Amino acid sequence: MTLSAEESPINNPFKPESQRGQGVSGQLLSAFPAFRSRNFRRYFPGQVISMIGTWIQMVAQGWLVLEITGSAFDVGVVAAASTLPTLFLSLLGGVIVDRYPKRTILLWTQSSAMLLAFILGIFAMTGMVTIWIIIVLSFLLGCVNALNVPALQAFLSEIVDREELSSAIAMNSAIYNGSRVIGPAIAGFLISATGTGVAFIVNGVSFFAVILALLSMTDLPKEVGEKVSIHPLQSIKEGLKYSWEHPLIRTIVLFIAVIAIFAWSYVTMLPVIAKHRFGMGASGLGYLYGVSGLGSVVGTVVVSIYSRKIDRMVFIAGGNILFALALIGFTLTTLLPVAFLFLFIAGFGLVAAVSTMSATIQSTVDDRFRGRVMSLYMMVFMGFMPIGNLEIGYLSEHFGTGFAIRIGCVVTILASLLLVYSGKSVRTAYHRYKAL
Repeated sequence: MTLSAEESPINNPFKPESQRGQGVSGQLLSAFPAFRSRNFRRYFPGQVISMIGTWIQMVAQGWLVLEITGSAFDVGVVAAASTLPTLFLSLLGGVIVDRYPKRTILLWTQSSAMLLAFILGIFAMTGMVTIWIIIVLSFLLGCVNALNVPALQAFLSEIVDREELSSAIAMNSAIYNGSRVIGPAIAGFLISATGTGVAFIVNGVSFFAVILALLSMTDLPKEVGEKVSIHPLQSIKEGLKYSWEHPLIRTIVLFIAVIAIFAWSYVTMLPVIAKHRFGMGASGLGYLYGVSGLGSVVGTVVVSIYSRKIDRMVFIAGGNILFALALIGFTLTTLLPVAFLFLFIAGFGLVAAVSTMSATIQSTVDDRFRGRVMSLYMMVFMGFMPIGNLEIGYLSEHFGTGFAIRIGCVVTILASLLLVYSGKSVRTAYHRYKAL
């Protein structure tokens, strides 16, 4: 029997409060089904705390490089050093993820990242830090992330049911981007009050939260990995072949390459814009990151709620076009409130598109290839970022930061229009592929 609106526990004030609460809880679980999983409920707060720490370090590191050298190009070089290993090591990382328990891998990678944060913090606090120390530690962290990121993406499929996977991926993006609201604001306060060294130490401490969350999880599936007798190079070849022959995965991977190079790199230049255009200090930089992150959170929540109701192409192509137009507006304004609005819209559009692309791949990939496909996806996404960081750093140094960002936005719009044009043929090829 279907209840009328008046009979619903949510709308009927004469129902017991506990029943009304259950109705609200049911609606929340309907909007965010990933939270039905007990392990995801444990994962979520630990990852939130850890990602806040990560953003604290990202902001503090960019600010420290700018203080040491005063060069926008050096800011791009350090950012490139942290993502470059992904380009070379992610495919091998995907093989490892498909063979060994993902929680064990994550415990090792999180512990290693924690150690590197403590080392950088000690160097900064003792005044011994140099640009080369920052580059080396950033490179080592990139090596860790080459294994950590595909393991984390694949691990989500183990802590939620398949029908909840899109929601889990969207909420994982919300963690990353929600921390952009809180982390940079904390970073700005810490840098102003205590210096960058303490910010790095705080990031190191934050890793304890996600490590404890991983250790507390129970009833994880017994993993049956790929046969270890297969040579790693053969495993990589099989993963690449599967990805290339899968029309939907191939299209998304090619498109994410454009986003990594020409869209996402704008984040690298925010310290330069904050200092040179708006005359902001570290606290102001935190506000720029925070507003962009707030838009990203809203974008991921919208994806989590409406991903089953709206064509994913709307989120992917439409989100990227919205991002590019808003970012062009951001580079043209000198009014800070207007700049905040444009950054909010840009964060909304870009992350709505990226989280939808990730969820689309995760929901279509064969479990046997999940680690390798996600490592390829992250290799392109994160591994191509150094190209974008160097490109935007070079153009900023010679033609201005605003011009550099606008060039990337134009390329992003053109790629999005091409994706819309080819969308029908991609769907046809995908359905033909599934029928084989």
